[in-house]
Amino acid sequence: MALKGVQVFRLDVEAQFESLSAREKRYAHHMARAAWFGTRIILRQVSPESLAIFDFILELYGTCSSNWDTLVEPGVSAEDVRRFLTYAATFLSNVGNYFGSGDQKFVPAIDAGVLRKLAARSSRLSELYEVIASPIYAVPPYSLGYPSEITQSSYYPGGNITEQEVSIVSRTLERSSIFPENTRIRKNKNGTDFEVLVASVESSDVAQTFPLPDTAGSVTLVHGDHSSELKNICTELLEASNYAANGLQKDFLHAYVESFQTGSLDAYRESLRIWVRDRAPKVENIFGFVEPYRDPHGIRSEFEGLVAIANKKETELLDTLVNNSVTFIRRLPWAAPGNDGKGPFEKSLFEPPDFSSIHSLAYCSSIIFPGINVPNYNDIRQKDGFKSVIIANRMEIEGKAIQYPFIEPALAETFQKHKFPAYYMWVVLHELLGHGTGKMMIQDNQGDYNFDIQNPPANPLTGKPITCWYKPGQTWTGQFADLSTTVDECRCELVGAYLMDDPELLKLFGFTETSDMKAADVTYNLYQQLGVDGLRGLSNFNIDSRKWGQAHSRAHFAMLKCLLRDGGGVITVTHNKQTQSLTVQVDQSKITTHGKPALGRMLLNLHMYRCTADADGCRAYYEALSGVDSQHIEWRETVLANKPPPLVFVHANTFLDGDAITLKEYEPTIEGVIESWAERSV
Repeated sequence: MALKGVQVFRLDVEAQFESLSAREKRYAHHMARAAWFGTRIILRQVSPESLAIFDFILELYGTCSSNWDTLVEPGVSAEDVRRFLTYAATFLSNVGNYFGSGDQKFVPAIDAGVLRKLAARSSRLSELYEVIASPIYAVPPYSLGYPSEITQSSYYPGGNITEQEVSIVSRTLERSSIFPENTRIRKNKNGTDFEVLVASVESSDVAQTFPLPDTAGSVTLVHGDHSSELKNICTELLEASNYAANGLQKDFLHAYVESFQTGSLDAYRESLRIWVRDRAPKVENIFGFVEPYRDPHGIRSEFEGLVAIANKKETELLDTLVNNSVTFIRRLPWAAPGNDGKGPFEKSLFEPPDFSSIHSLAYCSSIIFPGINVPNYNDIRQKDGFKSVIIANRMEIEGKAIQYPFIEPALAETFQKHKFPAYYMWVVLHELLGHGTGKMMIQDNQGDYNFDIQNPPANPLTGKPITCWYKPGQTWTGQFADLSTTVDECRCELVGAYLMDDPELLKLFGFTETSDMKAADVTYNLYQQLGVDGLRGLSNFNIDSRKWGQAHSRAHFAMLKCLLRDGGGVITVTHNKQTQSLTVQVDQSKITTHGKPALGRMLLNLHMYRCTADADGCRAYYEALSGVDSQHIEWRETVLANKPPPLVFVHANTFLDGDAITLKEYEPTIEGVIESWAERSV
């Protein structure tokens, strides 16, 4: 798509930053610098041309000394400049030329001749232009996905690898107990051998090679991917450790560094075990190869660096929910007698997580999430715990941004007024009770089980003892592959939605039948959001590849289909092709009688598939529920016709001035976005 307009929002953080001590500011500064040094890793993971486009934008900024008006000349109009700056700001905010949400490619809305004129301003620009001239406009590829004629993935550089070959190489790594998150796969020219590129500062002295099963081919580990960027990150992390608040912070920072230096994900996993014990830090962080959303195979992860400042007052509400969590876990569909009323498919002890409201200082990622729950390794989550965070300065933007017009005009103002409180509560429940619940049935490497193998628990879907579980070496992502992230996110969204009519839970958030915004209003708004989000998710479905471009979008659409099929009319969608309008209507009287039971049935199915490693059953169920038919394609056309401008975020920067740290925030404009990135010097 050609970009013509965006919505720019600033992630305000000054008030939080000024609450830090001088030592905390110094720690936050070096952590933020480490985060931003991950930029070029992400760019390299997105597309072959992204690094050169990034350098082109910043070089152009330098040639005009940020005075963009000087770019106007014969053949380059003020509107041309404006359109290029819109592209540049969108590119920088998404850290690449594919939308972080949806993974669809976007291109400049200017003529190629205009770009050529801009490139003539310096020899460096001319060099970069030769690299980007064709790929910056090339469509296809339309989106990220397995390498093909219409999709591309830089997790598989060269583009000559098949989905089947990815599976074979990935299974070989799994059998050798090599984690895939920080790897990429490159197929050699001989067509039978493969190189697995491992992110690390250090290069391999002696390469490890593994034979492929049932073939003459082999897999060789090659260390040193993203070496220079990881070296810069390690330097800043080590400097930050000098200002750490406690020994735990020093320990996980040194474990980060060991992992990034050597490529060892065992060291990274150890860092996470330490990190989850660093409870309620004033300066929080999330680092590493974290989320596998963009890998079409669902197991290789994009680099991410988040540094944020906790808000004590906002966290108090979250603490109240955490302390009452078990009450609501007992109300989930798989709860049963035994195990303190939680049933066999829930952990015996809900270890209260560190749940904080934080304000982002530096968030280097292709997508800025409003909430996060990590680590993603389920064995660590079950044995050591996890953390949940709500990113407050990102969350509040949801109530300000232009929305899809899918609510009846008479209800639109009230919908917008109630949206943020309902959305906030939904995200909180998603992170805490969605990602925080569930017990995976596991047989470990020693042959021990975390359930009674002589008397296996009954599957509530069948009433019969379970017959499958995770065998030694098997993981959630390895077994469910491309389904793992979307099913996991769908299950978590369902947990939040399922509980959103609970009077006791709503009261904890301040919503009763006598509050200004009544409890019933919040629940009603949530069901409206289920309808709207399900429809807007269609914008991230690629009709050419028949693939979904975003895990959450697929999840939201599946939930909407569940309510349309199984909700007894709790939600209806009206489509007018002539006026290109879609309208979501919610029958409030059917929320508890029809809507909640339907969501509960879907939630129970996904939960049991996940707990018992039933990937085949899950695939059949979920692919049918998230399938897009001809009617939905017509809906999609109307969704795209009504799509609001994409969101673009501008982040602050910190600077070391002598021994003092200063913070600079930028104007929420496309120029402000570009200036902020130029001054990061990454």
